[in-house]
Amino acid sequence: MAKHFTDDHTEHILQAKFGTRAIHAGQHPDPITGAVIPPLSLSTTFKQHSAGEHNGFDYSRSGNPSRQAFETAVAALEGAKYGLAFSSGSATTATIVSSLPAGSHIVSVNDVYGGTYRYFTKVASTFNVEVTFVDLEDAANVSKAIRPNTKLVWVETPTNPTLRLVDIKAVAEIAHKHNTKLVVDNTFMSPFFQNPLQLGADIVVHSVTKYINGHSDVVMGVAVTSNEEIYTKLAFLQNSIGAVPSAFDCFLANRGLKTLHLRMKQHAESALAIAKVLEASPRVENVIYPGLPSHPQHQLAKTQQKGFGGMISFRIKGDLATANTFLRHVKFFTLAESLGGVESLCELPATMTHGSVSPEDRAALGITENLIRLSVGIEDTEDLVADIEQALAAAVKL
Repeated sequence: MAKHFTDDHTEHILQAKFGTRAIHAGQHPDPITGAVIPPLSLSTTFKQHSAGEHNGFDYSRSGNPSRQAFETAVAALEGAKYGLAFSSGSATTATIVSSLPAGSHIVSVNDVYGGTYRYFTKVASTFNVEVTFVDLEDAANVSKAIRPNTKLVWVETPTNPTLRLVDIKAVAEIAHKHNTKLVVDNTFMSPFFQNPLQLGADIVVHSVTKYINGHSDVVMGVAVTSNEEIYTKLAFLQNSIGAVPSAFDCFLANRGLKTLHLRMKQHAESALAIAKVLEASPRVENVIYPGLPSHPQHQLAKTQQKGFGGMISFRIKGDLATANTFLRHVKFFTLAESLGGVESLCELPATMTHGSVSPEDRAALGITENLIRLSVGIEDTEDLVADIEQALAAAVKL
């Protein structure tokens, strides 16, 4: 079970710049051997001095040194007091929903990750938790959807895969007026480019699988908060439900976290270059990237984000067959689900990541069969741009 991270780290680390916090928060040399990198703790159980007296760990489901180090580091990067790691992003979502009383209501952004949509519509409903999906491009729509039993407002920004933005500060103010908590899924931006707690969110969640780990070799989730009551409840459920990550996964994710600031800069630099090329191409119908002035919420992105991230969506001129031709011809972009790794990925949301979303909802959200999502990696920008250009030329004949 994670501790309040300021218990373990001096104030000068917590006040340091992002990269310094990423490297030093939760990272103490081993007091016995002097090892600079804390050792991986694979033990499932820990010696007690006497019955019930131990050094903070008794059983690894309840708490593990490798997991605590990771939780501490993520909390420090989000400016949170507490962090809790889970076995996946979906397990994080499920645990938060499990903290609500039966009969609760959730207001969710309508353009939500397919896995979250599936959990809300197919699983949460069996627990007598109802979810209303709302277009939150206009924050005022939250007020119209809130009911007396609304306990959470659930937001992703930018959304997946259409990269719509939600005004976190405005939604937080409305939610709090109705005594409702705000959860923000910050996966697409990572703590480097956006810190929702500073804008009024109560809980921030990440699919660690994506940018935080950054190497496509760990499935994991995390939730952070500065609210002690929320933390206590979620920590109890983390232990009771037991959807915790392995110590090895925590070790890997913590290692990945330490280069997050360097990777995010490169992701964003290449994404902007590719977005500009796509926007100028006669083979492209339209491009969705918050870093482009043509994005309808570009100004909001500049206000609540510190950068624009590595995710791009665009509609190729043509149909499903055209999109598949493009996807077959890319050389450095791998056709695969997920995102946020060092390698570049591409996918077709309508039949892949958002296949669980109903056809009617996909149509309403603009998840068309020619919508392609790119997760721009950290390869050389020039190679990625050239790859996109040659694949477009192969797919769309002018």
